[in-house]
Amino acid sequence: MQHRLPTYFLSHGGGPWPYMKAQLGATYDQLEAALQDIPRQLGESPKAVLMVSGHWETAQFAVMATPKPPMVYDYGGFPEHTYRVQYPAPGAPALAMRVHGLLDAAGLPSTLDDRQGYDHGAFVPMAVMYPQADVPMLQLSIRRGYDPAAHLAAGRALAPLRDEGVLIVGSGLTYHDMRNMGPSGKLASATFDRWLDETLVHADPRERSEHLLHWTQAPAARAAHPREDHLLPLMVAVGAAEDDAGTRIYHEEDVFGGIDVSSFRFGAAAIA
Repeated sequence: MQHRLPTYFLSHGGGPWPYMKAQLGATYDQLEAALQDIPRQLGESPKAVLMVSGHWETAQFAVMATPKPPMVYDYGGFPEHTYRVQYPAPGAPALAMRVHGLLDAAGLPSTLDDRQGYDHGAFVPMAVMYPQADVPMLQLSIRRGYDPAAHLAAGRALAPLRDEGVLIVGSGLTYHDMRNMGPSGKLASATFDRWLDETLVHADPRERSEHLLHWTQAPAARAAHPREDHLLPLMVAVGAAEDDAGTRIYHEEDVFGGIDVSSFRFGAAAIA
């Protein structure tokens, strides 16, 4: 892979939805199509995917070094078969050492975790993007305390991986208030989504990180993210592509019964 890879922030949907087609019907068709289009945008498969999921949180940054990561079924109330699904993509221990070294060189302490498995923030989008599970994947945790500056800095530290064939993906949701996931969350999700689109796509990329540092001042920010675990992966994706233009690659207005959600790419696609 010769070109510099873009980075992505994905709204990954609810629970193990790719494994529930019989129950959900066409509910996630638009998200599925957007995820399926990412390999086409890249032109060829990356050497590996570095996934930053809002579902893995540690005291300091942790890097998955598991050779054959197990599954983490970190959801509840879904059909029994969804607790037996497998996504057997190989891990990437050697790349984990590289990630660990880049973070350390940037003054961001991290640990290597050789037991962590794939949570659904990681394996759900990957099962749609690369259903053959033939692209190695490792995860980077988000850091407790939710400091935007630290996660932007982590992205900057990891930016060289983009020239090494590693796809950096942040996986979360642009709106994540579990108590208001229906019509009651419509206004807040739409308001915050508009701010994200303006900030990530239409603002000068050089000003984007500054806006994200102060994201809590955005309209409806805390209504959209009472707890920002699902927003922090965005900071890593943006930090790794700080001067690159943003593109919204997915948008829906009636997910979860009325919520606005979006996904974004930072940097140019190999194939438009």
